[in-house]
Amino acid sequence: MKLIINLLILSFTVLGFSQSAYQDGELLNFKIKYGWFNTSKASLEVKKSELEGKQVYHIIGNGKSVGLLDVFFKVRDRYESFITSDEGLPLKFIRDINEGGYKKHKELFFNHNTHIVEVLDFKHDTKNTFKFMPSSQDMLSALYKLRNTIDVETVSKGQEFNINMFFDDENYDFKTKVLGFETIETKFGMVKCIKIRPYVMADRVFEESESLTFWVSADQNKIPIKIEAELAVGSLTAELDEYRGLKHPFRILMN
Repeated sequence: MKLIINLLILSFTVLGFSQSAYQDGELLNFKIKYGWFNTSKASLEVKKSELEGKQVYHIIGNGKSVGLLDVFFKVRDRYESFITSDEGLPLKFIRDINEGGYKKHKELFFNHNTHIVEVLDFKHDTKNTFKFMPSSQDMLSALYKLRNTIDVETVSKGQEFNINMFFDDENYDFKTKVLGFETIETKFGMVKCIKIRPYVMADRVFEESESLTFWVSADQNKIPIKIEAELAVGSLTAELDEYRGLKHPFRILMN
């Protein structure tokens, strides 16, 4: 069930910045299926906010189990990221999860001048500091960095994006590769998408990450439309189920 939010955000990795693809009030709701069964719901929301006197975007990701899964394995995951309104750099990241009784609650505070992050672990009542790589993202801010970076007019098959990411207590190197363009069927109609796959660094070699494939809209919003994960015991699919507050027109080719 960790894949509920992870599939939506950890998969997206990138370096750079361009015109904003999102705005205050954007909300994306997703339906998660395991095989034929609806198992979970997830959402991503953008709000304008203020943090220590700075104007920021407050990104909120929620995931919860539904149906029979909620009876036998209750999941309540919440992720929050406060990012700068200009460069999209994370200032504060919150991970508060409860997955079948397994709980974790951490808050990370990033200082991009010193490249030091302070990590508060509420479960274990600890506070530690770590070095992070310049321009690092957290696992939630990475999605919005990607959306602000991809140029739908010039992106091409085989193009790669790289990022430094700090997650929990460690630095990670990630890469995403563009597999091409594909028009897929959605509940809203046919949507042209950019098809992407993430890779994770292992032993200094980038390896395919959990057989993930995801599709983002090939318009100025670049919102996640669909994600597929091939697992050892089946496949997991996340699909956009509802949206509102998009900054740019959502291109639907046919209803």
